[in-house]
Amino acid sequence: MTLRARVAAAAAAAIVLAVLLLVITVPKLLADDLRGELDDSLRRRAADVARLNATVPGQLTEVGAIEGGGLLVQVVDRTGRIVARSSALGGRVLPVDERVTRDRQPRLGDARLGTDPVRVYTAPLGELGEGEASGGAVIVASDLAAVEHTVDRARLLIAVCALLAGLLAAALATWLTRRALRPLTRLSAGAREIGRAGDTSRRLPEPPMTDEVGELAHTLNAMLASLERAQEAEHRFVGDASHELRTPLTALRGNAAYLAKHGPDEAVIQDIADGAERLTTLLDDLLALAREDAAAPLQAEPVRLADLAPDAIIEQDVWTSGERDALQRAVDNLIRNAHKHGTGTVTVTVGGDGTEAFIAVEDEGPGPDDPTRVFERFHRGPNARGEGSGLGLAIVRAIAERHGGRIEIDGARFTLVVKELSKSARRTGP
Repeated sequence: MTLRARVAAAAAAAIVLAVLLLVITVPKLLADDLRGELDDSLRRRAADVARLNATVPGQLTEVGAIEGGGLLVQVVDRTGRIVARSSALGGRVLPVDERVTRDRQPRLGDARLGTDPVRVYTAPLGELGEGEASGGAVIVASDLAAVEHTVDRARLLIAVCALLAGLLAAALATWLTRRALRPLTRLSAGAREIGRAGDTSRRLPEPPMTDEVGELAHTLNAMLASLERAQEAEHRFVGDASHELRTPLTALRGNAAYLAKHGPDEAVIQDIADGAERLTTLLDDLLALAREDAAAPLQAEPVRLADLAPDAIIEQDVWTSGERDALQRAVDNLIRNAHKHGTGTVTVTVGGDGTEAFIAVEDEGPGPDDPTRVFERFHRGPNARGEGSGLGLAIVRAIAERHGGRIEIDGARFTLVVKELSKSARRTGP
C-alpha cells in the first residue's frame, strides 16, 4: 500500500473504532437511563397506591382508582388474592413475588407478561387499617418494548453514523494526504531528474509553506549545493593535479629522449632524479590529502604536542587525542612552509588554556600576501621561492579539521589549534 492509502485506512479505521465504541457504550448508557427513569415512575406509582391504601383504603376497589400514567397496576391482599387491578391488564395477571409479602421488602426486576417483556416493581402495603389490601402488596409494571425499541434505534443510528463517518474520514484523509504529499511527489520527481541527469547545479522545487516538507526541500537543496561545490572542487583538484603531474612528467620524457639520443649526461641524469623526487613528493601529498578528504575515523591516541617539535618553546606541556603521524605531518608542513617562504628565524611554540592546545610556527617575515587563499590546493603565492606542490598548507587544514580543530593565521604566525586532553585521559587513553 502507498503511504496515502495507509494514512487514509488508518484514519478511517480510527474513526470506525471510535464510533463502534459508541455503538457499545451509548446504547447501554441510554438503556440504563431509560430503565432508571422507568423504575422511578414505577416506584412513584407504587407509593401513590400505598398512600391511597393508608388513607382511604376503600377507594382501591373503586373503578378507575388506580388507573393512569400508562402503567399496569395490580393490588393483592396478604394471601395473594387480587383486590384491584388496572383495566389495561385486560385478562392478564401480573406475577406476584411472594417474598415481598413475607419479607416486607420491595422488589424490582424483569418479567414477561405473556410474550411481552415488562419491568415489574412490587412493594408491600401497610398492615394497619381495615382495607382489603392491608398487609398485601402493590405490583406496578411497564412494557419494556418502548425502551428496547428506543435503544435499538439508537444503536442502528450510531452504526450508520459510524459507516458514514468512516467513509467520510477515508475520503477526507485521502484528500488531505494527497494534498500534503504533493510537494513530496514533486521533490521525488525532481530528485529523479537530477539523479538521471547527474546535474548537481539544478535545485529541487521548494514549497511556499515553511513546514516539514519545506524544511526537507531546503535541506536537500543545501545538500545539492554542497555536492555541487564538492564536485567543482574535485574537478579543479583533478585539473590542477593533472597539470602539476604533467610538468615533471614532460620534463622526464624530454630528458629520457635526450639521453637516448646523446648518451649519458650527468646534468640530465640529475634533472631526471630531481623530477622523480618531485613526482614522489607530489604523489605523497596527493595521497595524504585524499586520506584526509576520506574523513576516516581517527585512530586516536594521547599525543604530546612538544614531541612533535623537539626545539619548541613550551609555554604549557599539553596533550591532545589524535593520530600522531598525521599531526606530525601537519607540524612538519608548517615548519617547512616557514623555512621555504618566510624570512629570519623560525620559532615553534606549544601551549594551551585547559580547553584547547596549540602549536604555533612563526618566522620573522610579514606573512602571506593573501591569507584567505594560502590553504587552497595547489595555490602558490607570487613571491613563492623554490619548487613545491602547493598542497602543504591544504593538508595541514584537512588534518586539523579531521581532528576537530582549526588552523589560524596572524601575520607570519600559523597556529594549529586542537582539543586539549585532560591529565586523567592521558593515563587511560581516549
